[in-house]
Amino acid sequence: MMWSSGVPADSFYETRSECTDCPKSRFRIRAGKTLSERKWKSTFSPEGHLDISKSLGRIHRGGIHPSIRGEVWEFLLGCYDPESTYEEREQIREHRRLQYAKWKEECTQLFPLVGSGRFITAPVITEEGQPIQDPLVLLQMNTDKGAVVPPQENNGDSAPTATNLERVTHNRIIQWMLTLHQIGLDVIRTDRTLVFYEKQENLSKLWDILAVYAWVDRDVGYGQGMSDLCSPMIMLLEDEADAFWCFERLMRRLRGNFRCTDSSVGVESQLTNLATVTQVIDPKLHQHIENLGGGDYLFAFRMLMVLFRREFSFCDSLYLWEMMWALEYDPDLFLMYEEHEADSENADGSKGKPKSTRQCGKYERENLRCGGEAPLPISVFLVASVLKDNSAKLLAEARGLDDVVKILNDNAGNLDAKKACAGAMKLHKKYLKKVAMTKKPA
Repeated sequence: MMWSSGVPADSFYETRSECTDCPKSRFRIRAGKTLSERKWKSTFSPEGHLDISKSLGRIHRGGIHPSIRGEVWEFLLGCYDPESTYEEREQIREHRRLQYAKWKEECTQLFPLVGSGRFITAPVITEEGQPIQDPLVLLQMNTDKGAVVPPQENNGDSAPTATNLERVTHNRIIQWMLTLHQIGLDVIRTDRTLVFYEKQENLSKLWDILAVYAWVDRDVGYGQGMSDLCSPMIMLLEDEADAFWCFERLMRRLRGNFRCTDSSVGVESQLTNLATVTQVIDPKLHQHIENLGGGDYLFAFRMLMVLFRREFSFCDSLYLWEMMWALEYDPDLFLMYEEHEADSENADGSKGKPKSTRQCGKYERENLRCGGEAPLPISVFLVASVLKDNSAKLLAEARGLDDVVKILNDNAGNLDAKKACAGAMKLHKKYLKKVAMTKKPA
């Protein structure tokens, strides 16, 4: 086979010719290590039941071949129950596509550029609901030589839109419309080194998905960084609705990161956990960071916020994600995500059957063996691993928080995803052992 000796993953995600300084991927696709299409298909029964345990170890060791990455991610993120059949998954997929189409149509009625193949990068409305006749917006909304999109009929049954240049009074619509230009600005900055995003249709697809998600998630809406999380989904899954649902499942894990207030940041609990972990495994480094005034660990904000998209090359960040999800995999993920299964207790009040640890990822199995408190996400230990690897340099050279940020930023694009995961697993084991020792009675 052509890739038996290892094919660079970069060859599957073409970079624009003028982008010559992009970090190269360390990830190579290798026969016998990388999960191939043949190996993946062999894990399904004739009816479509998946024995995912056969794939988790291989994903952890060698990643997923790009040709099947999107399909495998859907399972890793809990879009589908591995015990479902082909027919059941097809029914779920069709239902979700219809639901996405319904939500997208709602957005289109409010703002006709959604689904038009175009998007905006300038504000369309004020915080008071007054429409902004920005020349750039009018140009971007143009369909023919400066003609503004025709106003929608307002028969009183639907909410008003900003495109008819009338004031919007619905607070939810105002809040949503205030995010649309920010989404557009982020879209044109996302993965701009890739040939994939030279096509307007792909930029518009990313904008549409994020705009619909911002409308549907009333609590969180849209936050900067979501475009980095969504971008790979539309590259891996051809159908826009499938990409939306894969992103939606990822956001169920990470939406807390985007809950920011005037007094706290969304990743605050993870930063607190990172401080605790670092204090346990490298107390000298933790004390040094504290002395520099970095005890809140805000310098690690970006790494946790968008799952290391900026610290690794594009290919390696995908590889890192799938390794993390394979290590953390919980077979009950699908059931936990379905609303009708939200209550894990049966009608008689008894708990459901215990999960099979064989079907769990290695990191999840370790947590189950320890029991007790809710486990920390592996991402916390990944950051701790990066800090540990840079411990000597930080102790010797960091004389202020700016130095800490610079030293960590110097790693951007040069980190090894597999090494980082291995380091995270090692620190996780060490942390659990030390915590267990502190809990033993004297």
